[in-house]
Amino acid sequence: MGEVRPFVPSRLVMGVLSTGEGSHPELFSLLTEAFGPILEMSEPVPFLFTHYYDQEMGSTPQRFFLVFERLYDPALLAEAKLITNRIEERFSHRGGRTINLDPGLLSAPNLILATSKNRSHRIPLQKGIYAEVTLVYVKGRFHALPWTYADYGSEAFRLLFKRYRSDYMAVIKALET
Repeated sequence: MGEVRPFVPSRLVMGVLSTGEGSHPELFSLLTEAFGPILEMSEPVPFLFTHYYDQEMGSTPQRFFLVFERLYDPALLAEAKLITNRIEERFSHRGGRTINLDPGLLSAPNLILATSKNRSHRIPLQKGIYAEVTLVYVKGRFHALPWTYADYGSEAFRLLFKRYRSDYMAVIKALET
């Protein structure tokens, strides 16, 4: 029988799609209230990987990532998604979102995203929320999987997550000493 051990805390990373920079101060305030201080924000880039969100969001959104300072208990991933769903609703306009939030857990071996959409490769967590291994870290780099969203699988974002992972690993090693 295997020995049950506590989860190693992960780094909470939030993928953000946004069409309204004017709402970012309020968004950042709500996210900080829910998840603690934001450690870093990536540069926003136009989301050109698909036009899936353009109609709902009213234009081509910008994609950026937020990294939170506090390490996060992986057992709380579903709760993080439920919180971000409520925040998305707050920024809805005429039935469409202006903000899309994708909470994820970055750890040594992978990046896991939370979602409310069930697919064959997703694992049910609780309250209608599923987990998806989106990137795996093997031989010094992140690798996409067949279902990985195109933006997360892009070379630029995989390198960004590698840097986030390196920072995370330094924090974890410091905790172990």
